[in-house]
Amino acid sequence: MIEIGLAGWGDHDSLYTEPGSAKNKLTAYSRWFSCVEVDSTFYAIQPLRNMEKWTAETPPAFRFIVKAYQGMTGHTRGPAPQGQAVEDMFAAFRASIAPMIEAGKLRAVLFQYPPWFDCTKANVQELRETRARMEGIPCALEFRHQSWFEGGMAERTLDFMRSEGWYHTVCDEPQAGKGSVPIVEAAAAEEMTLVRFHGRNVEGWHSSGQPNWREVRYLYDYNETELADWSERLKRLETMTDTVSVIFNNNSGGHASANALEMMMLLGQTPPRGSFEVRRQPEQLELFAQADEIIE
Repeated sequence: MIEIGLAGWGDHDSLYTEPGSAKNKLTAYSRWFSCVEVDSTFYAIQPLRNMEKWTAETPPAFRFIVKAYQGMTGHTRGPAPQGQAVEDMFAAFRASIAPMIEAGKLRAVLFQYPPWFDCTKANVQELRETRARMEGIPCALEFRHQSWFEGGMAERTLDFMRSEGWYHTVCDEPQAGKGSVPIVEAAAAEEMTLVRFHGRNVEGWHSSGQPNWREVRYLYDYNETELADWSERLKRLETMTDTVSVIFNNNSGGHASANALEMMMLLGQTPPRGSFEVRRQPEQLELFAQADEIIE
């Protein structure tokens, strides 16, 4: 099975043109896509009420890919948590995702490590300890440093994922040196493989720390040839794993939803709503015209 979704549901305005959809975005989103990546969990461990709300607002077959809190992947500034503080952090995160687990809607927790997290013995050990703390919960692993895949390391890295119980995250991203990884078309588990589309904007990829980084880092519109090539890749991945979860994260310019829907068409899929057609809200002038007719 191949399921298509987006990173987040709040910033895809083209999906919310129908009456009432802007007020209930997640519910409206779930009529277009069957999965979503939750990014807010990266910035803060979410209150239980948020997870309960999101779980309730989606249909039974809907699935969430929840991004691990940044303190769990070494993104936070300042001294890293130590000792009991680490255990408490993981315990709080696990507790927060309980509603999704209980509802059967958690596809995986995504552990995306930073560009400076390279392939060393210490970092391998950290991954082992992290996976142990998340025992019983499906987890996907994404690297941003080339050392995990260069110089013949790809198969060793995949073997490590298999032995430790990680799902592999295949990335399409700018090839921008050490802080990026190549496309590694492989699965590490029978259950699931995650695919994330970050765009191919090399210049924007190096914008971290700049005031406008959100506007340029993922600024990319995949063309028809690129998407067609990826549709074949996804079909091959589908033969290796039960579920291929595809997330389009190239939304700095608002291209993610259109690219995702085009991919669905290429794969012969139909949105959960049953159609690609959009019922747009009447233009303001049309509303006035309708009002005039009523008055007359």
